[in-house]
Amino acid sequence: MAGGVRVGGPELRRWLAGTAAVAAGGAVVHALPVVTASGALRRRYWPRLAGVGAASRIALTFDDGPRRASTTRFLRALEHAELRATFFLLGTLLDRDPGLGREMAAAGHELAVHGWEHRNLLCRSPAATYADIARARDTVAAVTGAEPLWYRPPYGVLTLPALLACRRLGLTPRLWTAWGRDWDVTRSPASIWATIVKDLDGGGTLLLHDSDHASSPGAWRGALAVLPRLVSWAQERELTIGTLGAHEETEAAREPGAWRTPVRARPGHGDVPGG
Repeated sequence: MAGGVRVGGPELRRWLAGTAAVAAGGAVVHALPVVTASGALRRRYWPRLAGVGAASRIALTFDDGPRRASTTRFLRALEHAELRATFFLLGTLLDRDPGLGREMAAAGHELAVHGWEHRNLLCRSPAATYADIARARDTVAAVTGAEPLWYRPPYGVLTLPALLACRRLGLTPRLWTAWGRDWDVTRSPASIWATIVKDLDGGGTLLLHDSDHASSPGAWRGALAVLPRLVSWAQERELTIGTLGAHEETEAAREPGAWRTPVRARPGHGDVPGG
């Protein structure tokens, strides 16, 4: 799996072992969503899950699309900046507009899995969790003609059934190190940027939203407005903005012998330094 840590691999075992030292066995399972949903905890204890990669790069990711009314605007902005990004798609939206998904892939963006519906996994049974992820994964694969690499759960809440589903489906969970809290339409681009820059640094993964499917109507406009500022910020620091695939492949190449898993050919691994 490109630049990733296999679900159920050494990182997961180390984390579970450490948690078990201070909690009863049953509490480990219940603690997992708490750790993954908390940005501070996952950056400290589970950096790969958080999306920490090569220090010279930023991975740009978007959630909750695709929606033609908003996503196409992001595509135009990214094309203007000569950037590629990773889009975590909802299967139900992609199924309504597969042509938009094909346009995104043809433009070199990386399409990933956000589930079939935008529902908190804590409210879903193991069987429903698997069915949701599998259906979305199959839809992305059918639209792009290639297997997706990444999975991000709604709200960043990753459960044990989701981990097991990812392992069966060949997906690597990836969350984020910084976000804009851009789902609230009342937040200005300036406040979104202030939230982003508080946590964003070289090696980080940024989460924004290209759709208001699960947020305030029109909230995506704030995320769109901060993209030029992100590009300028990255250029000043000589950081490269690109996809998660490129972010992690570069990190793997930098550390010989680390994360040496087969790289599956995917579109969207190219990028441009700082835009």
